[in-house]
Amino acid sequence: MERFWKGAVVCVTAILMTAAVKAESSNQCTALGFCYCVNIDLRPAIESHVSDIRKAMRAERDLGKAIGYISIPISTSAGSYAGVNIDASVDVAARVEARLGKASVWLLNPAAKEWSLQGATGADYMFMWATVLEGADGLGCDCDFVYFVGPSDFAALLQLDGTADMQKLEAYYDRRAATDPGMAKVEKRAFRNYYALRASVAFSLGSHDEWNIAKAINDRRRFRGQANGIPGQLAILFDGHAVSPASYEGAVQAGNVGACAIK
Repeated sequence: MERFWKGAVVCVTAILMTAAVKAESSNQCTALGFCYCVNIDLRPAIESHVSDIRKAMRAERDLGKAIGYISIPISTSAGSYAGVNIDASVDVAARVEARLGKASVWLLNPAAKEWSLQGATGADYMFMWATVLEGADGLGCDCDFVYFVGPSDFAALLQLDGTADMQKLEAYYDRRAATDPGMAKVEKRAFRNYYALRASVAFSLGSHDEWNIAKAINDRRRFRGQANGIPGQLAILFDGHAVSPASYEGAVQAGNVGACAIK
């Protein structure tokens, strides 16, 4: 009997623990139907960030500026390093603002420290950024364009000029790893190959979702009549250049989109 009760206690405890784990996350969907498995404990922080971000965007728009959103790989993964990616996001914002005129444009940088979420996953972040991109009306009312970061953007930061770029990346790695413990945890060859061959939104889960969100916004704008038709689409730039009309209407493989797994 004692063994039975001990076993029962273990089973009940396991069930309660499983229920607690399941309760930590839930499926959260945006107005345009992008669903993510979100940590419910982060919802207050996400909602607060969304409110603050929208206020910041409106404040810049009230100054007469065009509002852009930077889509960029951020996480340390497959040879990429978050520290380099964050530096690249700042560099892209500065270069685009310099190109278009800082008095006329403002870029929202999702890698900025003030928008971080403690212990968040990619799905948590993407629910937040999807909500921001879609705007309160699902038409992306707070944005004028989305800038998708490409290879030349990373090349500008890393001073790659088309001659022995892999060697330059190895030298960059050595210099930074000597003082940056995070960099030293990334395998050198993987780092070199990533930034020489794959550094762009093409290899980012979050950026894939952001592309599909921008497409969904433009789909909705095109079917909302004259004011928000084809001329009123969000502008989409990749690697510093406007994309082709066909690209505006093409979807890509989803990244972090997906419901919570059933255990």
